[in-house]
Amino acid sequence: MRHILPIAVLLALFSVAAAQWLDTTIVLPDSSYPNAVCYNPADNKVYSANLQGDNVTVIDGATNQIITTVAAGDGPYALAYNPTNNKVYCANTTSNNVTVIDGATDAVVATVPAGNGPVFFCYNVAGNKVYATNEHSGNITVIDGATDSVITTITAGGRPYYICYSPINNKVYCANYDSDNVSVLDGVTDSVVATIPVGDGPWATCYNPTDNKVYVGNDRSDNVTVIDCTADTAVATVPAGNAPQGVCHNPTNNKVYCTNYSSRDVTVIDCTADTVVATVPVCGGPWPVLHSSINNKVYVACYGSDSVTVIDGATDAVLTNIAVGDDPSDLCNNPQQNRVYVADYRSSTISVLRDSLLTGTEENPDLRASRRGRPAIIRGVLFLQNGDCTGERSTRTSVGLSPFCALLDISGRQVLNLKPGPNDVSRLAPGVYFVHSTIANRQSTVSKVIVSR
Repeated sequence: MRHILPIAVLLALFSVAAAQWLDTTIVLPDSSYPNAVCYNPADNKVYSANLQGDNVTVIDGATNQIITTVAAGDGPYALAYNPTNNKVYCANTTSNNVTVIDGATDAVVATVPAGNGPVFFCYNVAGNKVYATNEHSGNITVIDGATDSVITTITAGGRPYYICYSPINNKVYCANYDSDNVSVLDGVTDSVVATIPVGDGPWATCYNPTDNKVYVGNDRSDNVTVIDCTADTAVATVPAGNAPQGVCHNPTNNKVYCTNYSSRDVTVIDCTADTVVATVPVCGGPWPVLHSSINNKVYVACYGSDSVTVIDGATDAVLTNIAVGDDPSDLCNNPQQNRVYVADYRSSTISVLRDSLLTGTEENPDLRASRRGRPAIIRGVLFLQNGDCTGERSTRTSVGLSPFCALLDISGRQVLNLKPGPNDVSRLAPGVYFVHSTIANRQSTVSKVIVSR
């Protein structure tokens, strides 16, 4: 069955010299200390886990107004979104449990016991499972995304931290900081199928779907280990700066960005050769890092300098530094409005960043919202009309950008190049996606679709 998708929802207009700016600052109650943020694409909401407020703030993604505050456990530390059931999971690191929030009503629907000190999540789309790493008990809690009950608890290494998922092989990769290795879990059986030695103090992980690799930032050995997810072996060790703290993948140019906290720079890795192609000086204390496929920019939150450095994903040049609140600790992307939300830990604020026009003007938000309409439901094949895009990556021309279409997931990560006519999406996990088009007159459009079985 073919579905004609009119790409007519205007998100933002970009000039060749589009700049980044601070759109607004959302003030939370004193001593909230927001530690993490995540995005709900089904309802266009942003969630902030407030470490000392013991609650979660819900923000309207269109208006940036606070909708409500949801009580959580003690020490909300991390967040994850479940697109299958439209739920948000909050890891409470002090009360050793996970608060589950309904994404439509923002009501707490469950409190799930975890291990000692849950700190990070990843989501398994094939099995509809949520994995929570428990730093102090050295294990991983596996939660059923449908019933919100514990399926099992898996023994990992010492101080498991960041964790990521490979949908190609249905495996989960967990960095164990104190044991200097990565645990590989089978996404069906939830058992450890491999333990891979890496560098000293593995901290951050990210998945590269282009090459089916995982990149692990090793905090104490100042390098990045590259893991082949088919063989589950380390295939390269790439030198980085001092104290790698965050890694993210740029699917548009197939590069990985590694933030180095102590040397105040970002190591850029070419993922085809797994070699360093650039070292980018950034603001002080870089830690969280985020790539937006909508504008091909990399955002680096600098915990030590109260700012965010924006890097061009094509040239790896610094575009700007934006002053935000005190000690930014996390980032998330809102693809519908092309905004980036920054959790400002010590100032108890959320900074909202977005692209601006060279002229500083933008379409009226109310008009834009009235054109958004309902998302298209796609089953198997996504059909695009001729003239919407070429299916090739956008390139600079004398008149702006050549036509280009891509399908983005809820985090803004590119998962598929699109072309006019039928596009097979049957292998994608069910959930919310965004069709992003950059056309020759320099207009960028985004339409929301739901891929269903």
